[in-house]
Formats: sequence, structure tokens, C-alpha cells
Amino acid sequence: MKVETKKQYKPKIKLQIRDGYRFVDKVVKKNNLHTVCEEARCPNIYECWDRGTATIMILGDTCTRACGFCSVKTGKPTWNDPMEPVRTALAVKKMNLRHVVITSVDRDDIKEDYGSTIWAETVKQIHHHVHDCTVEVLTPDFKGDQSALLRVFSAKPEIFSHNVECVERISKNVRNQADWNRSLNVLRFAVDEGMETKTSMMVGIGERNDEVIDTMKQVAGIGVSIFTIGQYLQPTNKHLPVDRYVSDAEFFNYKSIGYELGFSVVESGSLVRSSYHADEQARLLNAKSKNNYE
Repeated sequence: MKVETKKQYKPKIKLQIRDGYRFVDKVVKKNNLHTVCEEARCPNIYECWDRGTATIMILGDTCTRACGFCSVKTGKPTWNDPMEPVRTALAVKKMNLRHVVITSVDRDDIKEDYGSTIWAETVKQIHHHVHDCTVEVLTPDFKGDQSALLRVFSAKPEIFSHNVECVERISKNVRNQADWNRSLNVLRFAVDEGMETKTSMMVGIGERNDEVIDTMKQVAGIGVSIFTIGQYLQPTNKHLPVDRYVSDAEFFNYKSIGYELGFSVVESGSLVRSSYHADEQARLLNAKSKNNYE
């Protein structure tokens, strides 16, 4: 007897190349910038670039870690560009951005500061050259080095983001050179230092539903303001396989639970990534802060 199984539907990605996308692509290439949109094969690149938003990746395109979900190149980095913060700021100005997300590869090879000096200078240069642009940083864990984190905080990014990526039980399989509790401590330290803090995670990579909710409770409990959650998509056949495709109903449930737990902003959906609609999240967070103040 044939047993019928419920069909799982992959999320659909719209591939539309418009003038906005072409403009951002031109600025990125002309200024020799790396973007996580390209390096991580983000499914939203066409939509985001068409809207004039991009996530710029500093400190080169080669990561010292090899996470099982990530398609960014790994190996021994050769980056050496002290002028990158200025070039990045001028590119942001040319794009006429009002909100920008800066991220980077892991640079565990830079033992003195894990790249945090370049991080801080990039934020400062953007604020200097583009006065009305808010800056969101999506950083590595800097090996948990609090002096590196404080260096970034001192540059006063409007939003500090660091991703837990997945539930604790499967973390070592998903990113074997990271530490789940260290990531949680990075977020806790950011909140304690007064930063507007954000994190993101994937589902469909082997977790249970109760573990997702428990993770949400933990990050909400330490005071994280913005939480995003999306479907894991396998970038190549060399990466971890998709365990399952999460339904729209489940994503809606995660969003409802997130607001019940006290997050100020929750972004939940199959194609949601940590920087997806980041400009809208920043505006919403700013509006809520003003209302609370008034």
C-alpha cells in the first residue's frame, strides 16, 4: 500500500533585474566592494538591490572558518586594505543610502583585534561622510574578546547584530569553529552596554520546534530588540542538506510568539535573512523608541 506524504514546497525566488539593481551592482563593482548578498548567494539580492539596499562585507572575501551552511569562500585571507573604511563610506554616499548593513568574514587570523579596528573605522567614516545614514553592524563573535566588541560599540552603530544562526543542540554541526554560548554572551554584552541588539537564526536545518521557541525565549530574555528567522537553503551540494521546508503557518506562529516574548521587531518568513528589510526594521525600531519616549 502506497503511503502518501505531505508535499513540501520550496520558497520561490523572484529573479527580476531592474534599474535599481543595476545601479547598486555598478557602484559595488566600481568601488571594489564585497557584499554578503553575492558571496552568500542571498535569494533576496535582486529585490534588495533594486530597493537600493545592500549588505557590504569588509575585511576581504575569505573567511577563516568553514561553517556548514555558508557559501562564503574559506581559506587563508590575504586582505590588506587600510583605506577600505573610506571607500566603503564613499560608496554608501554614492548609493544615497539612509540605512546600511556592514558585515565581514571571520578574521581569527588577526590576533591583535580580530579586525575590530577596521570595523570601528568603517562605522566612523560612514557617519562622517553620510550624516543621515544609520549603520547596522552584523559582526562575527571576535572570539568573545570584549575589548574588540567595545571598540565596535565605541563607533556608535545604531544597531548591533550578531547571529546565533541555529538552536544550540545542532550548533557544532552547523558551525564547528563557533560556540553557541559565546554568541549568546556577545549579545548579552551588547545589551548590557546599551546597544540596540539584533540576532537571526535559520530553521529547516535539523532543529525541533520546541528548540526554536526555547532559543527565542533565551535571546528575548537577555534583551535583544530585533529577531529574524528564515528558511535554510542549501547553497551547494557540498553544504549541509535541508532537513525540511518550514510552512508559512509556522513562520507566522514564530512571529506571533516573538512579539509575545517582547521583541520590538520580528521578521519571520521563508526568504527572510538577517539583513532582509533591515532599513524598514531600523525605521520601525526608531518609531517605537520615539513613541515610548513621548
